[in-house]
Amino acid sequence: MPDPAQLRDSTQIVLERETLADLEADVEDRFMVSIAPVDDERCRLVGSPVVIKDVSDFLARNGVAIA
Repeated sequence: MPDPAQLRDSTQIVLERETLADLEADVEDRFMVSIAPVDDERCRLVGSPVVIKDVSDFLARNGVAIA
C-alpha cells in the first residue's frame, strides 16, 4: 500500500504566497490546479501527479525552488 505522505507530495505543492504572487495568473491559465490558502503566509497548489510535476517544472524554470 502506498505511503500517504508520498501520495500527498505528488499531488500538491505548498508555497509562500509571496513566492507565487507574480506567477499565479500564469499557473492558473496554463494548468488545471486548485490554489487554496494554507494560512496567512502560504498557499497550496493541488492537482493530479502529472500536472503537479508540470507545475513544478514551470516554477523551477521561473526561478522558484521546490523543496
